[in-house]
Order: sequence, then structure tokens, then C-alpha cells
Amino acid sequence: MSMSSAEDTGPLSRRVPDLSAMELLIAVARHGSLGRAARDLGITQPAASSRIRSMERHLGVALVDRSPRGSKLTAEGALVTDWARRVVEAAEAFDAGAQALRGRRDSRLRVAASMTIAEYLLPGWLIALRGERPGTAVSLLAGNSAFVAERLLCDEADLGFVEGLTVPAGLDGAVIGHDRLVVVTAPSHPWARRRAPIAAAELAATPLILREEGSGTRQVLDAALADLGGVARPLLELASTTAVKAAVVSGAGPSVLSELALGEELAGRRLVRIPLEGLRLRRDLRAVWRTAHRPTGPARDLLSLTRSGPAQ
Repeated sequence: MSMSSAEDTGPLSRRVPDLSAMELLIAVARHGSLGRAARDLGITQPAASSRIRSMERHLGVALVDRSPRGSKLTAEGALVTDWARRVVEAAEAFDAGAQALRGRRDSRLRVAASMTIAEYLLPGWLIALRGERPGTAVSLLAGNSAFVAERLLCDEADLGFVEGLTVPAGLDGAVIGHDRLVVVTAPSHPWARRRAPIAAAELAATPLILREEGSGTRQVLDAALADLGGVARPLLELASTTAVKAAVVSGAGPSVLSELALGEELAGRRLVRIPLEGLRLRRDLRAVWRTAHRPTGPARDLLSLTRSGPAQ
């Protein structure tokens, strides 16, 4: 694909794609299909295709590989999607904060959540909270489990959600659900053609595509493989589950990810679940708050909603 290079100077607004283009790219990564991404955002497929092409010309790189079987991100597209997600999350936080400043809300709630919970569980809880407390303005900060602990301890969040093995120091918490980590590869990977399960020792010795240190996913995997010498040096280390999934779908290598995050990819056979022998990768999902500051008001209501049904 022949593309013009992006401008290196001038106002930032002319050098960075707009939010609608970033939201579309994130939706393509989530659905693995340009058509489904377009429907999700309420636009036509031709309009979505045009928006992606415009973004590619703007940045000067190919972002999406299109085929009759669907659309998948290029390596550059996976990286851009990871960056775009941070921009969109910042815009959402900006919007929530701006609404709170208008003075038309009766309360506000600051939530910090680890990436898997923020993407796959929290939206449903917030929709339920809106039904019970329509006057509550919610702001969300998303990062890894270490990031969530920092935000709570700095009094920048009222309630947090993490996926690690223990409650971080300085915080109290309650288990609200459970999650499993599973080994996944692209269908073309040799593991996908094996009949026997992967042994824990082989998993430990294999370079994987992993989340960064400090994430709940990484903490659980590191602890599970500690007796085997820990994980091998990662093949890639990425800061979001979406970026990890895109790299695995591309055939770059295997990974270990939350079962919560893999429904669409496993159902569409873009990823294959690999049986694992001799290792139990289960973790607790926790709500956390500063010690001696048990949630009150909207935070207490949100905590109650997370316990009203199974988290998984």
C-alpha cells in the first residue's frame, strides 16, 4: 500500500487522528471484522472502510489487513490500537469529569480498574448503577493492578478492582468473583495441532506474548510457574489485553490470557485454546479500597452490584 507520510509539524489536532477513527480501530480489534465494528458504532461498512483508509493515509502505515475471512490488525495496527485505547479512555474520563463540573449531578464516583475488569465487566456494572443512581457521574481510570493500588493510595479513586493474587498493601478488599487464565495460540501455531496437553514445564520454557509486569495476569502466571524457574523471557511484552490478542492472532506466538477476554476470538476460531497439564491458573477478582475507608454512597452501591450476580 502506497501512503503519504503524516505531517511532522503543526497543531497536534492535525497530526493525530480524531476520536471516531480511534474508536473504530479499537472496535475492529475487538470484533475481528470491519462490518461488525461498523454495526457496533452505528455506521455503514463503506463509511468504516473509508475512515480506516483515511487514518492509514494520515499515519502513513497500514493498520488493518482485510480478507474474506475478516479483518485483523497489522503489527503496526496493534501498536496504534494500544495507543488509541489510552487516548479514548482519557477522553471518557475527561467527559465524565466535565459532566461532574456542570453541577447537574448529585454525586460522583471515581473508579480505578485493572484492564480486564475495566473492559469486560465494569461496563455492565456501571449500566446497572446508572439505573439505580442516574444522578451519579462516574470517572474511570484503567491500568494494571499496581496502577489501581497507586490511584487508591493517592486518594485519586474511591473504589478499585484488581485481579492479582493478594490485596495490595495499604488496601482492604473483598472477593467479588473468579477468573481463569488459559493458554491460547493462533490456529496456525504447532501447539494447535497437538493432541496432548502442554506440560507446565514446556509453558515455562516457551517465550510468550505477555502483559507487562504489575498486571494481575502476569502476577498469577509468574507465581504459578515460580517452582519451574518462572516464565521465560517474553517474546513480546504489551500493556493491554487487546494488543496481546492482536499479536497472538497474527501468529507471533502463544500467550496466557483471561478467559473473560477471549470469548469472541475463541468462538470465531481466530484463537485456539490449548489444554494445559499440571497447572491451575485461577485467580480471584477483588474490589479494593483504602484501609479504614470502607466504600460509602455510590461506591457502596457499585460494590453491592458486583456481588449481585456471577462475575464470570
